[in-house]
Amino acid sequence: MDDFRLNQKAPDFTLKSTAGEEYNFSKMIEESGKDWQLVIFFRGSWCPACMEELKQFEEEKKYFDRQQIRLTTVTYDDREKLENMVEEHGFTFPVLVDENLDFLRAYDVHFHGEDAPYEDHGTHGEPAYFLVDNEGKLLYQQRQTSPFGRPHPKELRKIIQYIGKNLKQKPE
Repeated sequence: MDDFRLNQKAPDFTLKSTAGEEYNFSKMIEESGKDWQLVIFFRGSWCPACMEELKQFEEEKKYFDRQQIRLTTVTYDDREKLENMVEEHGFTFPVLVDENLDFLRAYDVHFHGEDAPYEDHGTHGEPAYFLVDNEGKLLYQQRQTSPFGRPHPKELRKIIQYIGKNLKQKPE
């Protein structure tokens, strides 16, 4: 997406979870009432930095739930490896599989392909974060070009609090 800006409607997507359930983003927004969505793209189950981050999100999940922020993660990785990852770590947030790179393209996630300037674990998307309000409008985005420099879950808590306090127009 060439023109993906704050306060615009976030692109819709439909992906399957590691549990085999189909997630449609616009339907998730509609069904979540006043909740906001925090969608996190992670590199894959093979990425140690991602695994550490996902564990931290699991530890912080109750906080996000109380703040009416629904966590959803997305990756381009092997479904079986992701299923094992979810079971091994007991993740309770949805882990969606972007098999055809539809989410990656729609949200302009940086893709580390064969044309990348450095060698790094083969083809994969880089970490990205998207906060969407209950009307489907983008409130925050951060897209990485490498695995480092990503916001820690506690930093995202501060960002979300700041945005919530400073919104010009409160969603209905």
